Amino acid sequence: MRILVVGGGGREHALVWQLAKSAEVEKIFCAPGNAGIAALAECVPIDPAEIFKLRDFARGKGIDLTVVGPEAPLVGGIADLFRDADLHIFGPGGSGARLEGSKVWAKAFMKKYGIPSAAYAVFHDAAAAMDYLDEIEYPVVVKADGLAAGKGVVVAADRASAHTAVQQLMVQKIFGQAGAQIVVEECLQGEEISLFVLTDGNTMIMLPSAQDHKAVFEGDRGPNTGGMGAYSPAGILTPKLLSEAKERVFAHVLQGLRAERIEYNGVLYAGCMLTAEGLKVLEFNVRFGDPETQVVMPRLSSPLPPLLMQTARGELAALEPPRWSADAAVCVVMASNGYPGNYETGKEIYGLEKARAEKGVVFHGGTAFKDGKIVSSGGRVLGVTAWGADLRTAQQQAYLLAGTINFEGAYCRRDIGYRAL
Repeated sequence: MRILVVGGGGREHALVWQLAKSAEVEKIFCAPGNAGIAALAECVPIDPAEIFKLRDFARGKGIDLTVVGPEAPLVGGIADLFRDADLHIFGPGGSGARLEGSKVWAKAFMKKYGIPSAAYAVFHDAAAAMDYLDEIEYPVVVKADGLAAGKGVVVAADRASAHTAVQQLMVQKIFGQAGAQIVVEECLQGEEISLFVLTDGNTMIMLPSAQDHKAVFEGDRGPNTGGMGAYSPAGILTPKLLSEAKERVFAHVLQGLRAERIEYNGVLYAGCMLTAEGLKVLEFNVRFGDPETQVVMPRLSSPLPPLLMQTARGELAALEPPRWSADAAVCVVMASNGYPGNYETGKEIYGLEKARAEKGVVFHGGTAFKDGKIVSSGGRVLGVTAWGADLRTAQQQAYLLAGTINFEGAYCRRDIGYRAL
């Protein structure tokens, strides 16, 4: 099997790492990849947004399966383009990708199909939004409608910060047209969990639970990031809650997609808040999470390629259920100083050759080659991941591995997994 993975971050490295373990995989390409992925796959200098180039590449190289990591090409219709060319691709078409690509559409979808979520209001006009913000209670959440690289959500503790968020999103347009519409919703209180299912629109397979840490500083303080670390399983997710998620969230999503005649072949992520009233959906993603993938993939004990291929083909029901290790896994993100704000890149990374463990791996999130050396090229540089018999063991091993690596300005949270411990 010849596989193309689209993307170049830690999530894609984790997928490539797991795919490369399979004897049925002849060759893996990754576009554009990174310095870590290059050890396992042939990196191809095609940007994920260049979906026509990716289609032509897949045709020319006889690719059997394309796996899409980031959300932007999915929202841009890459899966539709590939399927029109009779190419197998893991990921929903543009219609299904609206669950992530448009917060306004997703909220309306949830309301229509009885999926529990926060109360909300939609605004197309900044002045109307400001008037509304003068009348409500706080805190609230202000969300850009479109894709904003995970930064288009503001938890506003008071009126002033809510007004600032609207000004930035709708007037200054710091995320361009993503802020042309906004959602203002109630701020749910509770503990957040990440839930994933693989689905072909009819059958779904629940993946292990995970929790990530989005805030940049210890104790979940400071601005939100793309994720400073994650752990799996999420101990708070009891069998009862898992059943609730299947019945009240995912089953309703699939029912709604079928009713809207939307085909969906890929992974569906539900970021949920466990509130006093039960699970409520914060957001949907239409791709694997990052850094959650870095703690889910090491727990997979059965081959990944058939799982993704049968999902892409719409034949998930014919597949034997995947097997998962009972081990816990922890991922610690090493980030550039200043992230998620301004940060420097091009810093040489030391100690990668020492960071080797029987139950650990370093996934590259933002790295590149420069003059034959591996350097930082992004905000989240590395995802140092380890696993063990329990969460404490996995956490200790992850920090031992992280301690062998360094680059100028490197920063990581020292409390990943603390909520479960």
